[in-house]
Amino acid sequence: MNKRMDAIRSAINSHQSDVLSGDNKPAPLPRVSSGSVRSMKESFSDVERENSELRERLNSAAAVQDVDPSLIDPSPIADRFHDKEDAGFKALKVSIQERGQEVPVLLRVHPDDPGRYQSAYGHRRIRAARELGLPVKAVIRSLTDQELVLAQGIENSARQDLSFIERAAFAARLEDAGHDRSVVQSALSIDRAEASKLVSVARSIPTDIIEAVGRAPKAGRPRWLKLAEVMKASKPAVKAVRAVIKSPNFTSRPSDERFRKVFAAASAAPEDKEAAKTSPRAVLSRAGKKIAQVKQSGHDLKISLDQGLDAAFASFLVERLPDLFASFEGTSGRDEPGEA
Repeated sequence: MNKRMDAIRSAINSHQSDVLSGDNKPAPLPRVSSGSVRSMKESFSDVERENSELRERLNSAAAVQDVDPSLIDPSPIADRFHDKEDAGFKALKVSIQERGQEVPVLLRVHPDDPGRYQSAYGHRRIRAARELGLPVKAVIRSLTDQELVLAQGIENSARQDLSFIERAAFAARLEDAGHDRSVVQSALSIDRAEASKLVSVARSIPTDIIEAVGRAPKAGRPRWLKLAEVMKASKPAVKAVRAVIKSPNFTSRPSDERFRKVFAAASAAPEDKEAAKTSPRAVLSRAGKKIAQVKQSGHDLKISLDQGLDAAFASFLVERLPDLFASFEGTSGRDEPGEA
């Protein structure tokens, strides 16, 4: 086979999961750079026929089988929260009921029970088929633990339908299962800094609180980061939030409303004075971005500006300190040290 066909085969094999991934329709192809787009357009007319023929052969080689959903166990590492108000699942279930399952799921033979399977992705399709009493259309492949979680993570990254906290919890679970940080990065298609941030959020907020809140798809990254900072630094905030999640009717509220209740409780909790004296405390902008870290011990106070800030801000802050102190004098009624 010529080099061009080899290149096509490589491209299709590398994105084969995209073909199989969507809930009940193929997921969109990944974005590529403008240079790549121009290159593809220039060569597409020559390879379109060969590409189509090769794709058909590859798809036919990955035989789709009907599998009893009762024989399928979930991936050992959960990547989604189960929400009662999941409108997307309801729509998926209706779609499969009316049109059948149009896109197969990806399974492997269960490593500890050869008579059963584990799902790499397609968990909601499996659940829908189980509730509808239908067999699951599946492709079965031999996958290692790492290959399974990579396929699982890449599918969700391509679809971009996991909420921020679901991604954070998934990243932490991957590490808890013994996978390297590089696997977390690959599974979620993120860089090392983002992986660290996701894991940090999941570690800073107790698991029972995360699970009580659920997906909270509208909460957004900044507010989850701020909540994590508050709860990491304040035992009273954790106590206040736990009281909220145990309150009557909390679980019956929509997930985003549950987050708002938790966020409000944490923000209103009294400051943990002992922790504030010994532990670094983050200073956040009004938008929730970390801009500095403060550490206080006795009369000593250390302020460290975030590395991502422009150096000009440090100069600006130093220049404004006399004015800030003068403002403080005016509101506190104190005199500057050394004055009569």
